[in-house]
Amino acid sequence: MPTGTWKALALTLAALVTSPALAQAAAERVAAHNDWTVFQTGAPRECYIVSQPTGSVAKRDGQNVQVNRGDIRLFVRFNPGEGVRNEVSFTGGYPLRAGTPVQLKVGSESFNLTPGPGDASGWAWPAAQDDGGIVAAMRRGSTATITGVSARGTTTTDTFSLSGFTAAINKADELCK
Repeated sequence: MPTGTWKALALTLAALVTSPALAQAAAERVAAHNDWTVFQTGAPRECYIVSQPTGSVAKRDGQNVQVNRGDIRLFVRFNPGEGVRNEVSFTGGYPLRAGTPVQLKVGSESFNLTPGPGDASGWAWPAAQDDGGIVAAMRRGSTATITGVSARGTTTTDTFSLSGFTAAINKADELCK
């Protein structure tokens, strides 16, 4: 994904996640399927599904620590106008360490996500060619685990339930064909 696109997407999604008033005006919640929620925007038409973790652990120097984090979310986005389908992204609630991949595991499958640059450093995306494989793994799996390292060196592991994932992604795909 080009740097400009990362920044625009990260800032848009951050506003939607952190500002309930903006989220209400910009995106409409159209469905909820267990642990996943489906949103749709008007013009330009865009759909996404989102979930928050069911568990989080933070470690520094091998010891569990308490940390303050912003919103932690896992997204899959569709934007027919841009030709985007099944675009996976993660925000960890803190700036991610540049150059250190974020690992997403579903069952025995593992994928690397790359932290965004600059203002988008709180977000991570897989290589575009991996999006379809991640979504396929998530359809088959029961949990997704994401491990990232903050700019300060704290390692966090977030667990996401995949209960409702297939129904949610099918709905978003239907809405944004």
